[in-house]
Amino acid sequence: MNPTSRRKFITHTSMTAGGFLGLQKFVNLQSEELDEDANFQGYANEANIYGPLIKDPNRILDLPDGFSYDVLSKTGDPMTDGLRTPGAPDGMAAFEGSHGQIILVRNHELSDSQTFEGPYGIQNEKLPRSELNKFYDGGKGIRPQLGGTTTVVFDPQKKGVQKSFLSLAGTERNCAGGPTPWGSWISCEETVSLKDEYRECDHGYNFEVPATESMFLNKAEPIKAMGRFNHEAVAVDPLTGIVYQTEDREDGLITRYIPKDKNHLLSGGVLQALAVVDQQGCDTRNWADTGATKFPKNVPLAVKWITLENIHNPEDKLRHEAHQAGAAIFARGEGMWYGNNRIYFACTSGGASKSGHIFYYQPSPYEGTAQERDAPGHLILYVEPNNTKLIEYCDNLTVSKSGDVVFSEDGDKDQYIRGITSSGKIYTIARSSYHGKSEMCGVCFAPNHPILFVNIQRPGITLAIHGPWRHG
Repeated sequence: MNPTSRRKFITHTSMTAGGFLGLQKFVNLQSEELDEDANFQGYANEANIYGPLIKDPNRILDLPDGFSYDVLSKTGDPMTDGLRTPGAPDGMAAFEGSHGQIILVRNHELSDSQTFEGPYGIQNEKLPRSELNKFYDGGKGIRPQLGGTTTVVFDPQKKGVQKSFLSLAGTERNCAGGPTPWGSWISCEETVSLKDEYRECDHGYNFEVPATESMFLNKAEPIKAMGRFNHEAVAVDPLTGIVYQTEDREDGLITRYIPKDKNHLLSGGVLQALAVVDQQGCDTRNWADTGATKFPKNVPLAVKWITLENIHNPEDKLRHEAHQAGAAIFARGEGMWYGNNRIYFACTSGGASKSGHIFYYQPSPYEGTAQERDAPGHLILYVEPNNTKLIEYCDNLTVSKSGDVVFSEDGDKDQYIRGITSSGKIYTIARSSYHGKSEMCGVCFAPNHPILFVNIQRPGITLAIHGPWRHG
């Protein structure tokens, strides 16, 4: 997630978004004020699913009546392992513990220079040197990379944290990722930095972290066959074990990784890029200034997959080579999640207003096999309102038990958590009131309790939101 790039998008567009005043005020808007596409009339018809937001006197999170939150941790809080809670919490997933607890595995989007937010203290004085062999990049014991993951074990009955600890270390800018069906978290590096004076390794890989209540630092092993690029998020189809990936670039790819052994991602596999059938290098971004044909909304387009070579690409040319081979172009792919037998993903800067749109991919019944050529999967542009009062830079997303897509925003104005019903109608769940400017990320529901978790990245707060969530 690159704020500088996002500001460039704002500078070069003519969108006129005012501050959000509550979707309830827009229920009676005519559809042309929201979107000129007749297929998406009535975006605001269900704006009052949970009712208006109530200002939080603590200035952390505004919620509807009947909802509440608990603060699980803040940057700098001491963890059970003696380290500090790192800053910049980002992508996250929740897993069921052995005795009703909830296990959160949480990314931290940090680099080696951000020691004031790192787990080891301002001068890395708490660096666990005896465990540097478990780090991916220990920075020669001087300047370790400060990204990674922490694990939080939460008791939903007592509404308290039982323990928290560092679970992945020595990685860089761990932005998002995704849960696996076998109970682990894939953490993604959003960087393509190369080995240098202090970096011991090239970066830009994914790492698997087990979701466990046992407190230990997992040995960091890059899943190199998943490619080296500016990773953002992943989603795993439990039926096939195929891992889908987003790339946070203004001309990014959507890729899939077909592992040799779906239960062991490190065993190697094939990396492929999504292409639209009969549309060489299809530009899905819908930017008015590209001159490309508009990508249609709510129209299933058949997909094919292009096998990629040179996947470690030290020159960061993977996406360019893929586009030349016919792969589709996406506007900063960010959050991704499996739900409703689909792969949903957000493109933060997509649409005519460059304020974001959301796709889903419907896998083939023969996904990943030769037979899929006769029955291909399909790409669908699900939501693109081109109205920043409804979507402003959609980012991390998840799918609720009711089947709604729930996403967080990463814009320059107030930050919201929104929901989208199965009919494509958008409603509001929460607003960050921590000075109104900090990105919200890591939205995920507990598997066994009516709780939504979210991070406010700056100054670094993890919250558990309780409430009467809709169930269909």
